[in-house]
Amino acid sequence: MSQTTTPVIELRDVRVVYSARTGTLFTPVEVNAVDGVSLSVMPGRTLGIVGESGSGKTTTARILLGLEQPTSGEVWFKGHLTGRRNARQRKDIGRVVSAVFQDPATALNPRMVIRDALRDPLDVHGIGSGTERAAKVRELIELVGLPASALDMLPTQLSGGQRQRVAIARALVLDPDVIVADEPTSALDVSVRAQILNLLADIKSELGLAMVFISHDIQTVRYVSDDIAVMNRGRLVELGPAEEVFTNPEDAYTRTLLGAAPSLLAG
Repeated sequence: MSQTTTPVIELRDVRVVYSARTGTLFTPVEVNAVDGVSLSVMPGRTLGIVGESGSGKTTTARILLGLEQPTSGEVWFKGHLTGRRNARQRKDIGRVVSAVFQDPATALNPRMVIRDALRDPLDVHGIGSGTERAAKVRELIELVGLPASALDMLPTQLSGGQRQRVAIARALVLDPDVIVADEPTSALDVSVRAQILNLLADIKSELGLAMVFISHDIQTVRYVSDDIAVMNRGRLVELGPAEEVFTNPEDAYTRTLLGAAPSLLAG
């Protein structure tokens, strides 16, 4: 199989089952957070995953990021089946896939200036010389549209939109094959949401990345995605090219989402 047709990440019949606190010691109640999901993240394409709260999309994101082990099913990274992961495997997966979260504070140490926050992953992985690491940091801050002066600031000195740009730069620092963006604009002011969406689209195009964009807002997902997966109660109810899903939705839940989200940048 050629590189262009091998998924960067592939889930095959993945299930994640939790024990709910409503059960008892002898009769636990099980919740299927992810229920038999199969999907592929292809090189150079953006897969949008959409669903309401509790649909399983964030748990799916954690599986894609290697942060959570499925109860059953298979997870493939770049054509290799992964099992129970040791520290080395988790580190290797971290080079393949990186995350941009809803709140950039989750990715940024409030006591660390931006220069050090961006350089830290390079130090941890031992990538490049000191000069090369410094150059990489400068290159990334320029790529995300921030001035070099931002490198000497703390996260608290930046606006929400600027912090998210830094979080995107940090996600790119190890040259991953895929970025998983989980609700990356929902905590931002409406005025900067389109800017961040356009930045993500431009970076994906310029660097040839695969991207997974996760949101409750199907119109926002449509704006950035090549393919769309619709999740409901842990199950994948619709999957296909974005325009096909929008013009000819097969599932009633998809039609409900389309009818409930008329505005691209709605909250």
